[in-house]
Amino acid sequence: MKRTQIQLTDKQYSYLKEISGQKNISMAETVREAVSFYAASTINIDQNLRIRDALSLIGKYSSGKKDISINHDQYLENEFKEEQELKK
Repeated sequence: MKRTQIQLTDKQYSYLKEISGQKNISMAETVREAVSFYAASTINIDQNLRIRDALSLIGKYSSGKKDISINHDQYLENEFKEEQELKK
C-alpha cells in the first residue's frame, strides 16, 4: 500500500466519518472502498487488471462455512434481511 495525505471539506469529512462508523471500518478503508467503487464505475480499466484484481481475492477471506458455493444465495438473502431489519 502507498501512504497518502488528502484534504477534505468539513462536509466530506463528516460523510466519511459517518460512513466508516456505520460500517465499523476505518476511515482509510472507507476511502479505499470509495476509490475502488469510483474507479470501477467511471473509468475504463484494462481487462487484465480487472482479472488480476479479482483473482487476488481468491482465498483471502473465510466465512468459516463449508457450503458457501452451494448455499450462497440463501446466505445472501439472510444477510440482506438482517440489514433491512437493522435499518428499521
